[in-house]
Amino acid sequence: MNSAASNELKSPLEKISKEETLRLRDIHIGKNCTVFFKSSGALKIVRGEKQYLFDENNVPFLDCINNVAHVGHCHPHVVDAGHRQMQLLSTNSRYLHDNLVLYAQRLQRYFPPQLSVVYFLNSGSEANDLAMRLAKAKTGNKDVICVQGAYHGHLQSTVSISPYKFNRIKGYKQKKSVHVAPLPCSYRGKYQRSQIKDESVDIGKLYADEVGAIIENLRSNQRGLACFICESLVSCGGQFPLPQNYLKYVYQYVREAGGVCIADEVQTGFGRVGSEFWAFRLQDVVPDIVTIGKPIGNGHPIACVVTTQEIARAFEAQGAEYFNTYGGNPVSVAIANAVLDVIENENLQQHALDVGQYLIEELCKIQRRRPLIGDVRGTGLFVGIDLVKNRVTKEPASDEALYVSRRFKEEHCLVSTEGEWNNVLKLKPPMVFTKANVDTICELLDKFLEELTHPNEV
Repeated sequence: MNSAASNELKSPLEKISKEETLRLRDIHIGKNCTVFFKSSGALKIVRGEKQYLFDENNVPFLDCINNVAHVGHCHPHVVDAGHRQMQLLSTNSRYLHDNLVLYAQRLQRYFPPQLSVVYFLNSGSEANDLAMRLAKAKTGNKDVICVQGAYHGHLQSTVSISPYKFNRIKGYKQKKSVHVAPLPCSYRGKYQRSQIKDESVDIGKLYADEVGAIIENLRSNQRGLACFICESLVSCGGQFPLPQNYLKYVYQYVREAGGVCIADEVQTGFGRVGSEFWAFRLQDVVPDIVTIGKPIGNGHPIACVVTTQEIARAFEAQGAEYFNTYGGNPVSVAIANAVLDVIENENLQQHALDVGQYLIEELCKIQRRRPLIGDVRGTGLFVGIDLVKNRVTKEPASDEALYVSRRFKEEHCLVSTEGEWNNVLKLKPPMVFTKANVDTICELLDKFLEELTHPNEV
């Protein structure tokens, strides 16, 4: 791109220097509003296209972590849909508008038939907050079970069920109505596949029984269960799929106790896992409530709660109306509808399956010769690489993961870390990620692990 064309892309705010942007941010923005790669130098991003982000100097960075830009940054069909609708109408959802009902009808076709009622909101945090309100309305109870390492949003209500967050807040006291089950990780959790010699043992059931024990404790204390909430694949807790059969048994225990089962698909839905459109289908279960956000609008603020008629009626019976000013406004829904167009027309679910399988295969090849990689896991374009100092003890290689993340950035690729010890490299790229991009990432990863193995030769 020539310099004249590059300058045309810049708005007035993008013409100030990066140093000035940092100075103004330091003055006017809360200090705990963090940015990526702060320790190695924050990036100033001014443009996005497909799986690439461009800095103020028009240098491209391969984006391997932005699952929000689901169908690719600034997809022209999505941008055009929003632009056309904004030229016509942008208002709240208390007026009748075809976009709302037609999209709800279209979205529902991706779900099992019993999940037929849709509520529109602006973010995944709002969606999970509403999901808990629905569950409490249905059951009349307030106790919630979540899992260790979970993150369900930044609202006060959702932080309270997000151990990933509240365990890091100084002086925070966990609510008595919130109960935390062990993180269901078969690699480094309470029950590990490597430590169980009998391969017939169902690790999913072992972890589910931990939830069952919490429910029994509630019963013994004469407390009722409102809901169990869990991401369909664990993200912040370490980037891994749930053990087989985990949700099948958990949902059985929860329903027997009169509780509601909530699947958080905010980071995992819309075909990312490849073999299924929703990650909860990997567990062969049907939740009572599903929350979706982030990818639904390709970065535009829109989210949904999808639930059953029975639960919706219980919520309605409370008497107070539910009103969300911008939830389901015509512009947001036009954009969400365009995202579904792209997923279908560009066959992105199958693409995620094909590229994701190739990614796992190539990473496993590196794992066989690089002992720093303890585990490679995931499905579709949702992949975690667990770095360890020792494969037997599984001591987290946090410093090494930080080094690799920094080196990726230096080579114009964006990869970040996840998990309790920040030792897991996460890969959740836009769905247009290619096999050529996989080759780039794997070649660089192998190089960086070699540097860590022989630091004196770097």
